[in-house]
Amino acid sequence: MPILCVSLSGFGQQSIPLWSNEIPNRQASDEKEIRNDGDILWIEKVQVPDLAIYLPTKSHATGQAVVICPGGGYQGLAYDWEGTDIAKWFNSKGIAAFVLKYRLPQSGSVVVSHKAPLQDAQRALRFVRSNSEKWNVDKGMIGVMGFSAGGHLASTLGTHFDDSVYAKIDGIDSESARPDFMILVYPVITMKKLYTHEGSRKALLGENPGDDLIEEFSNELQVSSTTPPTFIVHSTDDKAVPVENSLQFYQALKNNDVSCEMHIYPYGGHGYSLAIGKGHLQTWPDRLYEWLQAME
Repeated sequence: MPILCVSLSGFGQQSIPLWSNEIPNRQASDEKEIRNDGDILWIEKVQVPDLAIYLPTKSHATGQAVVICPGGGYQGLAYDWEGTDIAKWFNSKGIAAFVLKYRLPQSGSVVVSHKAPLQDAQRALRFVRSNSEKWNVDKGMIGVMGFSAGGHLASTLGTHFDDSVYAKIDGIDSESARPDFMILVYPVITMKKLYTHEGSRKALLGENPGDDLIEEFSNELQVSSTTPPTFIVHSTDDKAVPVENSLQFYQALKNNDVSCEMHIYPYGGHGYSLAIGKGHLQTWPDRLYEWLQAME
């Protein structure tokens, strides 16, 4: 299948549309993508989901790869803060990275809101796996990473990778959508009222979701023995996404004998990305790198 690549201004990278022809779960609308390039590049109303490719020098490549899901409450994407900046950090460690610009559920171009992000995430994993040889990636070392609501999407992929959420369209969809590992940074996990992030829940599931939908997307309830090994980072003083999201997910992983490493910091709040200049908190990427090295 021919791959259309588009240069990303300012990064010298390439972005690849996820879907070769018709995008599933899409309807015609007059919406246009919105990009606000302030302190953080904030993207809303994504129309054409894509992957931005960040590859390390071949001589440095470890074979590992990560699909990165930026956060933004399922209402936007903190595209550089929790995406391209992270990809460049991975490259410095010899790890290939792919920033996923996924559709947001409340877009007027989306038919069924809660399906669109997972459709794009499944396709992204399959896309990287399908092109692993070209990108010098080991097919069995492809993980997913997510921040905040992007962490909910990453954990949804890790617990719903076998769900049939779109019809197979080409050979890429013959690949497995299961991540080989997950990295969750201050993630939204549950959709249950007590600890959920209300903005993410409302954007993904709507104003008054039914109990079945709440349970389906409360990912602490969806963990099984096939859920990938997981690395979790959170802060106790997170007022936006309570630390209980990560604690409950860790407990579910432990109950299912899934390998997990979790780092809970006493401070940091929410949305700190690499935490540069934030004291001890800025060492969390070092812990992640140690964990990734141990997996090789």
